[in-house]
Amino acid sequence: MRDYDIKRGHFKNIEGKIETIAEEVFGEFEKTGEKIITSFGALKKLEFWLEGKTKLWVDTEMEKDVDDSTAMETHKRYNGLLLRLTGYTAKQRAKRVKDKAKKGRL
Repeated sequence: MRDYDIKRGHFKNIEGKIETIAEEVFGEFEKTGEKIITSFGALKKLEFWLEGKTKLWVDTEMEKDVDDSTAMETHKRYNGLLLRLTGYTAKQRAKRVKDKAKKGRL
């Protein structure tokens, strides 16, 4: 399980739209309480939810034996989902993790 910070001020862009975003990125999904559950390509199971206005939690279960094109498309959509929900690109998310690790807050 992993948590991601939501960019300051970005919550207003996604408030009440998490189901729409999930459908646009992955198609079909289930909603259990506040959690969105879906699957796509190499993602056997993807479960995500918001914690307040500042945190996104993501839990994944991966399919190990997929072809390269499926793996690439899965990675592309997963990063697209994180960008839309957090407001941070993959590069920005990686930098934030490094900065937190340096400060001992991981």
